[in-house]
Amino acid sequence: MDEFEPVAVQLVALAHACAGRGSVPATSGNFSAVVSRRPLRLAITPSGADKAALSPTAILEIDGTGALVRGQGRPSAEAPLHLAIVRARGAGAVAHTHSLWATLLSARDESVTIEGLEMLKALDGVATHEHREVLPVVANTQDWASGARAVEDVLARHPSAHGLLIRGHGLYTWGRDAAEARRHVEALEYLLEITGRSTWRS
Repeated sequence: MDEFEPVAVQLVALAHACAGRGSVPATSGNFSAVVSRRPLRLAITPSGADKAALSPTAILEIDGTGALVRGQGRPSAEAPLHLAIVRARGAGAVAHTHSLWATLLSARDESVTIEGLEMLKALDGVATHEHREVLPVVANTQDWASGARAVEDVLARHPSAHGLLIRGHGLYTWGRDAAEARRHVEALEYLLEITGRSTWRS
């Protein structure tokens, strides 16, 4: 078994978990995980796939330019974002969901600030509920080959962020591996729902 196969299995488990939470409705969302660093290779979900029905044999492999090197199908159009995040954050896995509250909040401001909540301690390196998490918002585009540069710039300006929001689109987060990316998805989606419900109630 080469390195790709166990990574594909982990990636499918992450996709299924997010589908079970209802955060990747229809065929939305995409997920990736590092297969190798040198040369850079990512396992990534194919475009247009139902994440609840995804199998390891459907997972694709791309190189550091986003070109397909393994599998049948078309990689997600947002593959350049995944590559940008892996490079900027040293991430081992990247998760993109379309949860309701992430999408609603992304349409409002230039960033979303979350503080004072115990669930913040689920984020890597955060030891207190007093942590202030700022999730920057990036404009949506249909051309992520060019738009990935905006993501790189935002990540450089927010070195402590555990995620970012695409306006009117959803959440991106990452982790050292698929398990940590899953924990970050669950924590951030919970925190965004609390923030959204509190904002709308007030």
